[in-house]
Amino acid sequence: MAENNKACIVGIGQSEFTRWGGIHDRSQFQITAEAISAAIADAGLTVNDVDGFASFSDDENEATLMQVALGVPVLRWSSMVWGGGGGGSIAALSQACAAVESGQAHTVVMYRGLCQGQGQRFGQAGKKRVHGNYILPYGLFAPPQMLALMMQRYMHLYPITHDHLAEVALNARANANRNPRAVMYEKPLTREDYFNGRWIAEPFRLYDCCLETDGACAVVVTTKERARDLKAPLIEVASAIHGSGPGWGTGPLGSHNMPDEDYASTNSRRLAPELFARAGMTPADIDVAQIYDHFSGLVLMALEEYGFCDKGESGAFVAEGSIRWPNGKLPINTSGGQLSEAYVHGVNLLLEGVRQLRGESTSQVKDARTCLVTGGLGVSPTSGTILRRH
Repeated sequence: MAENNKACIVGIGQSEFTRWGGIHDRSQFQITAEAISAAIADAGLTVNDVDGFASFSDDENEATLMQVALGVPVLRWSSMVWGGGGGGSIAALSQACAAVESGQAHTVVMYRGLCQGQGQRFGQAGKKRVHGNYILPYGLFAPPQMLALMMQRYMHLYPITHDHLAEVALNARANANRNPRAVMYEKPLTREDYFNGRWIAEPFRLYDCCLETDGACAVVVTTKERARDLKAPLIEVASAIHGSGPGWGTGPLGSHNMPDEDYASTNSRRLAPELFARAGMTPADIDVAQIYDHFSGLVLMALEEYGFCDKGESGAFVAEGSIRWPNGKLPINTSGGQLSEAYVHGVNLLLEGVRQLRGESTSQVKDARTCLVTGGLGVSPTSGTILRRH
C-alpha cells in the first residue's frame, strides 16, 4: 500500500454524556447526527466530503437514513460489524480504514450513539437469540453475570485480588474527576466507597461495572494524502484489526463454550501480536492506552494479553501504580473510560486516544505519540488499534 493511502483520523466529535435517561429532548438518532456533524467540522470538512459510514452490531442508526438526514450527496461505503456489543467498535474503525485505503470511499465516518433511556437497557435481560438457550436457564441474564464466570476462573488460576480490581476502578474515577465531559467529573471515589459497593455478580461490585449512559461519538477517517491538507494534527491508524480465536462463537454472551485454554481470557491472545506486527511496534513502544473497561477485571486480562506484563502479573502491575497518570509506566483510560466517563460502546475511548496524541487530554501524557485502543473484550469478534502521531 502506498504511504499516501494510509488511513488517518482527522476529526472527532461527541454529544454531551449523561446518566441513563438523561437525554430526553432529542432522539438517539439526533444526538448521533450531532456527534457526526461535530466530527466533520473538527476535521475542517463538510458533509459534501463524506461518502461512507461504518458502525457495529445493535446500531439502530442506519447509514442510509443518516445520509439523508445529514445531506451527504453520495454514499460509496456502508458497513456494520456483527458480534457482541463493543467488540465491533474498533472493528468498525478497521472497516473505515479498509474503505479509504482501498479507494472504495474517500472519507468515512465511524460512529456510535446510545440513548438507553429511550429503549431497552443493555444491562437488562432480553432476547438472546438461539444461544440464549444455553445461558438463560442458568441465570445468566445480563453481561455482568455472563462475564463474572470468566473472571472467577481467572482469579482462581492467578494471584489476582479484589484490591487489583479496585485499582482499575479507582484509576478510572481519578481521571474522570479531571474531565469536564465525564459523567463522574468531580465525583470522587474512595477505596472505602469501592469496597462498600454492592455486589452485582461476584467478583464484580458496583464500581467494577461500566456506567449506563446516554451519548454519541464519531470519528472521521480519510487517507494521509488528504489529511495533510486539513487543519487537525495528523493521527495515523498504524494498525487496526478485528477477529476471534477458534471456537469462540458467541463466547460468554451466548455459550461459554470457548476452548479451555482461552476461557479466562479476552479473546485477544492471537489478535494482539498481529496488531503490533502490522504497526511495526512492540508493547514497549506504547505511550498510553485506552482499554475497554466494561468490567474492571477484563482490563487486567488485557494488560497481559497485549504484552504489557506476563501472564498472572497484571495484579502486581497495577498495584505498583503502573496504570496511574501522570507517573505510571502505562497510563490507561485517561478520560475516565467506561467506568467513569461514559459508556458509548468504546468509541469514547477512541476519541480519548486521539485527544492524547493531539495533546488535548485532561490527563495528558507528556509527549505521547502512540496509543493503543482496544475494542470490547471477552467477545467475538474483538478488536484493537494502534494510533500514531507524526
